[in-house]
Amino acid sequence: MLISYIFLSVSLLNSLHDFHVSSCDHSCADKPVFTPSRLVVKYGDPTSANCSVCQHCQSNFGLEIPVGDKERNGTLISWKVDHLTEWGLSPLCYYTAAAGHQCCSSLEITVYNPPDNVVLNITGNSWVWSEGQNIPLECSVQNVAPVENLRLTFYRGQRQLGQKQSNKTGDKPVSETFHLDFTSTKEDNGGEFWCEAELLLGPDGPQPPPVVKSRSFSATVFYEPYLTGASHPSLTVLTEGNPLQLDCSAVGNPRPTYTWVVPSGVSPTKSSVLIINSTTTEDKGQYTCFVSNNQGNVTVKFDVDVKRDYTKHYIAAPIVGATVVIFLVVIIYFKYYKK
Repeated sequence: MLISYIFLSVSLLNSLHDFHVSSCDHSCADKPVFTPSRLVVKYGDPTSANCSVCQHCQSNFGLEIPVGDKERNGTLISWKVDHLTEWGLSPLCYYTAAAGHQCCSSLEITVYNPPDNVVLNITGNSWVWSEGQNIPLECSVQNVAPVENLRLTFYRGQRQLGQKQSNKTGDKPVSETFHLDFTSTKEDNGGEFWCEAELLLGPDGPQPPPVVKSRSFSATVFYEPYLTGASHPSLTVLTEGNPLQLDCSAVGNPRPTYTWVVPSGVSPTKSSVLIINSTTTEDKGQYTCFVSNNQGNVTVKFDVDVKRDYTKHYIAAPIVGATVVIFLVVIIYFKYYKK
């Protein structure tokens, strides 16, 4: 009978103890102090902390935590664990003051796990696009914790395409897939696409933050020709005998082809640059360059005016005149002075 009373008394004391700890005061002036005040620990790593309970209490104090080893040295309690593999821990350091008032502090522990893997995918699994096409990317992050601290970034080369964060919460690792839609442009051709998962754990966490990157994929984008020069060039005026060079270079994928129509008809030139080494007045008129590939085409028109060169006539006239005069003098000489 006596043993039953003792057992009942111990059980009651334990129940009261648990009740006090679970309902103790976290805002009392002389509450226990944890050093450090927050722990950020990678899953499976060792960690430790100290709790300075109070200055004058001699008994009725302790540290509640289900894992690791505790050691008392006066009112200082040390705690350590070799491999932290528990999620959602919140150690409680407490003491009981006069009149049964209980004062306590909790240690915030963040246990994190970088993603096991980060995978970039695309709907249809095709990295060959046309300009202006809607591109749906998705990035899967596997087994990451805590997911609310995750920042996911999509990249083309070093340019950010967009960032995503999870709406989920929880202590244990989860997997999540993030989506991003964008419209392809010619600048995306040959670009390397990838995504990156980063755990932002604050100043108490590892610096720099843990980062896991996906494999990168190179995209091919087909697009219509774009001129590298003016689409409406100004009038070209030159003097006959001078060279003429017209340029309608363009970029495109596939590589564009070029067809020239000149005042005299269709030119055999298949280059983006048409050259006439020495022009005549017959070269004046309109030159049309047709640039095309299987994605589209563009046309450039050049107006050319070739002026007649009168300087050669100004030079030739005195020479002809002098020749005529000399010829007449010779005739007169032989006619009148040789008799």
